[in-house]
Amino acid sequence: MKRVALFLMTNLAIIVVLSITLRLLGVERILDEQGVNLQLNNLLIFAAVFGFGGSFISLAMSKWTAKRFTGAQVITSPRNSTEQWLVSTVERQAAQAGIGMPEVAVYDSPDVNAFATGMSRNNALVAVSTGLLNNMTQDEAEAVLGHEVSHVANGDMVTLALIQGVVNTFVIFLSRVIGHVVDRVVFKVERGHGPAFWITAIIAEIVLGILASIIVMWFSRQREFRADSGGASLAGRDKMIAALQRLQQSVAQPHLPDQLAAFGINGGLGQGIKRLFMSHPPLDERIAALRQQA
Repeated sequence: MKRVALFLMTNLAIIVVLSITLRLLGVERILDEQGVNLQLNNLLIFAAVFGFGGSFISLAMSKWTAKRFTGAQVITSPRNSTEQWLVSTVERQAAQAGIGMPEVAVYDSPDVNAFATGMSRNNALVAVSTGLLNNMTQDEAEAVLGHEVSHVANGDMVTLALIQGVVNTFVIFLSRVIGHVVDRVVFKVERGHGPAFWITAIIAEIVLGILASIIVMWFSRQREFRADSGGASLAGRDKMIAALQRLQQSVAQPHLPDQLAAFGINGGLGQGIKRLFMSHPPLDERIAALRQQA
C-alpha cells in the first residue's frame, strides 16, 4: 500500500534528521541530570513531543510526498471520458461516505494499483495507476475507488499518525536509554555523553523504527478488511470480490517488480517473518471475509 509505505519512509527520515539536528544544536542536553544520569521525565516528554511531531509532519506532507513520489497528475479538468468517469465516481462515492470531495489523480505505472492519502477526511487524494485503468473492468475499478474512499472516510491516515506517534515516542525514548547504557557500561564514560552514545542512539533509533513498523503494519492489515467492506457498500460486494480476484491475477504476473508489489493495494505475497511487514492481509483472506458478510 503506497500510502503506508510513503508515510513510514517520510516519518523515519524526519525522526532521524530531527535527532541529528537537535544534537548539533545542543538541545538534547536537557536530557542529562548533572551530566551523570538521564533525566527520564524530561526524556519522555522530549520523546513524545518529537515523536508525535514527526508523525504529524509526515501526515501533513503525505499528499505532497505521494504526488512527487509517484508523479501523480491531479485531474483538474477531465480530458477524456475515462477521467470524467473517475471524477464523477469518486464524487458520488464521497457524497455517499459523507466526506469532502478528494483530489483525483492518475499516475503512470504498469502496476495494477491505487492509493488514498491526506491529512483529513475532507482534505484527501485518491490516485489510480494507468495499469489499473488498462487491466480492470469499470466495475472492478469502481470497487477499488470505493475501497480507497472508505480509507479516507474511516480516517485511517489520522489514526495511523496517532499510532505512529506513540511508536515514535517509545523508539526515541528507548534508543537514548540504550545509548546511555552502552556509553556507561561499555565505554565507561562517567560524565556527559561521548560519541558512542550518539552513534548508538541513532543506530538504535533506525533499528527500533524498522521493528516498530510491525505494529503499524498490523494495524494496516486490520484496516484493509474494513476498507474492503466499505468498498463493497459503495460499489457492491460482487464488484469488490471481482476486483480482489483481478489483483490476484496481477500478482501472479512475473513482470511486476518486487518493490511495487510491496506497496500496492494488494500488498503482495508474504510468508513467515515477511508477513509481519505486510501492509495487507493475503487476498484469499480478504475475499473470504467479504463472502462471509451477510
